[in-house]
Amino acid sequence: MIRSQVLICGGTGCTSSGSREIQKRFVEEIEANGLSEEIKLVQTGCFGLCALGPIVIIYPDGTFYSSVQPDDVKEIVEEHLLKGRVVERLLYNEKDMKLEELNAGISLNDTDFYKSQHRVALRNCGVIDPENIEEYIAVDGYAALAKVLTEMTPEDVIKCISDSGLRGRGGGGFPTGFKWSLCAPNKAPQKYVVCNADEGDPGAFMDRSVLEGDPHCIIEAMAICGYAIGATKGYVYVRAEYPIAVYRLQMAINQAREYELLGKNIFNSGFDFDLEIRLGAGAFVCGEETALMRSIEGNRGEPRPRPPFPAVKGLYDSPTVENNVETFANVPQIILKGADWFASMGTEKSKGTKVFALGGKIKHTGLVEIPMGTTLREIIYDIGGGIPNGKKFKAAQTGGPSGGCIPASLIDTKIDYDNLIAIGCMMGSGGLIVMDEDSCMVDIAKFFLEFTVDESCGKCTPCRVGTKRILEMLNKITSGKGTMEDLDKLEELCYYVKTNSACGLGQTAPNPVLATLKFFRDEYEAHVRDKKCPAGVCKELLTFVIDQDKCIGCGMCARNCPANTVVKTDYTAPGHKLPSYEIIPDACIHCGACMANCKFKAISKR
Repeated sequence: MIRSQVLICGGTGCTSSGSREIQKRFVEEIEANGLSEEIKLVQTGCFGLCALGPIVIIYPDGTFYSSVQPDDVKEIVEEHLLKGRVVERLLYNEKDMKLEELNAGISLNDTDFYKSQHRVALRNCGVIDPENIEEYIAVDGYAALAKVLTEMTPEDVIKCISDSGLRGRGGGGFPTGFKWSLCAPNKAPQKYVVCNADEGDPGAFMDRSVLEGDPHCIIEAMAICGYAIGATKGYVYVRAEYPIAVYRLQMAINQAREYELLGKNIFNSGFDFDLEIRLGAGAFVCGEETALMRSIEGNRGEPRPRPPFPAVKGLYDSPTVENNVETFANVPQIILKGADWFASMGTEKSKGTKVFALGGKIKHTGLVEIPMGTTLREIIYDIGGGIPNGKKFKAAQTGGPSGGCIPASLIDTKIDYDNLIAIGCMMGSGGLIVMDEDSCMVDIAKFFLEFTVDESCGKCTPCRVGTKRILEMLNKITSGKGTMEDLDKLEELCYYVKTNSACGLGQTAPNPVLATLKFFRDEYEAHVRDKKCPAGVCKELLTFVIDQDKCIGCGMCARNCPANTVVKTDYTAPGHKLPSYEIIPDACIHCGACMANCKFKAISKR
């Protein structure tokens, strides 16, 4: 009889930190202690607290162990599983509790990280074994598909999704039910359902985590969509850089076919539906739906003009519905619990929840799912744990290369589609990069422009050439060669590229520049007028200085200088035995190697 379950995170983050070795050690130690009949080991998807991985949770008590290492497994098995004593040193101690307060163990749901969350798309991630279809079925898996095929008409399904207020979670927020309704009436020999899992934004890993932790919910949702619009074939377009997600999704498809939940005559309803995976090669432009469909067809991933829209002429010139992973992940729960249930969460025009990948300068990096309308302050401080090292919050980048930044002055902005657009930002797929006072906003804009220049497909001149000219102007500014006229030209060029590009990549590429110009123009002006980077990031505008009274003359700075610009002086500071060093300003290449190798903090940048 099983008395305890040991859940081990098997998401990409924890896997890269050694969770597979931890799982192997658990198998060995459980067998060595004769506990194989009493303890069940479960590999799950991502728990969300990626900064604390590898994570191990033991049920039924819910004890939450963080940063577990392979050598810790023996102690957990012998103390906790065999003797019933919590291993205190491995418990996640969020609030610096005393040991006696921790004795009963800390539950995942007791953490501030989880208290404010409401998990819908992530409901099964970290809860079930994603490689076992029976565990998905045990938590109402495929019940929504059964309900749809036995109790509802296609029109009922579309109305339910429409009434829920679900909007596309891939970026633009287009109403999902309306998109389905545009496709359903169109007659064709073949229609298609496409799942966009080509998650290309830097710092975004929401869709990957859903595929890794709950792949069956995507299969179920796509089948529901197929029934609603009259499609019998689906494709999941996922990037090849997600090997765990691809493996588990294919396993889930095979299991669904074996259980006759994909294929012919599903639930004896007369409805046929099947899925295939198509691997992408990592082209960011293939996140745009028409480019994605061309790639599935085996063509170069380039967007095409619209109209006609995919609902009329999409994949293989047939009517097609495309939604991203997170959008589909909400569908089964909406069908089971009703449109009113979903619509009760969120704001008037942005219903439900949103998954964000928290990254950057924040204590708790990882995945969070919050109701629409939650403020940025709540996400960063209540859930994310705030900014490390006592630094000040400066801005948050939403929407990746297509988005904008929210400055500290707007930290109480309620996060939903319309509020973000109103301040010149956008939701995007859900990447949320937090920046502190040490971040240079001009450099941030340059980083995203470098990305979009590299990822432009080159089909249209405004994007192909315009983004390069924007990047050249940013490089000119960060190198101290910019003029005030350049700022006006930069803004004008951004609006030109935004207005004239053929697809969403080019139309949104200038957003990071426009947002930083709007909220942090003083930083741009400092780069131009004062030839200074206020954050001390742009290397060509930095000056490194040695405080000769702090310098002990060890010579580490000189030995590590690649340009030989650190030289010995004739001055010996009081209390020191060796002459100090100085940097030749005109010869310095601003690499920072001297400062990085000074153990006595005698070097500063100005």
